[in-house]
Amino acid sequence: MQGKLSIIVVESDRDRALRIVDSLRETGDSDIHIISDPTGLARQIKMRDPDIVLIDVANPSRDMLEELALASGPRDRPVAMFVDRSEVGLSTAAVEAGLSAYVVDGLQPQRIKPVLEAAIARFRMFQRMRKELAETKRALEERKVIDRAKGLIMKARNVSEDEAYAILRKAAMDQGKRVADVAEALVTAAALLS
Repeated sequence: MQGKLSIIVVESDRDRALRIVDSLRETGDSDIHIISDPTGLARQIKMRDPDIVLIDVANPSRDMLEELALASGPRDRPVAMFVDRSEVGLSTAAVEAGLSAYVVDGLQPQRIKPVLEAAIARFRMFQRMRKELAETKRALEERKVIDRAKGLIMKARNVSEDEAYAILRKAAMDQGKRVADVAEALVTAAALLS
């Protein structure tokens, strides 16, 4: 782990929380804050805006797991959960809730650093994938709008698809806008006029 990490530890048992803090201090320089009462967890986490959230739970239920995971903001930061034991299907529920790491058999000091590193790496990978997916969806939507605009130009001016695109591109250059923005304006205007 590089740099000073801001870590929130969610643990209701004081002795376990102190053992976790000691283990975290051995892994490097960290700013660690303990939350012992998960009531208002989302608000507390949002206020502190940590780099990572570490949750230690002896035996979570499916509802508790989902509530803790969602309150921890798994789309905003890596969330690692350590549990002493787990029922069938809880690891799947943990992944679906967005946890970056779900470790069964408790929190052992020698495993903290590699688990946190893996959680951070997995979070970053999924963050990149979400960004790429959003960009791909945006590009597809823009392509659809451009195709509709080309169709309108082809019909109105009785020109080929290539000529319609050239007209659209020239209008975008003349206005200093993107082709997709000009296409969107044309499609919107056409919808208003029909």
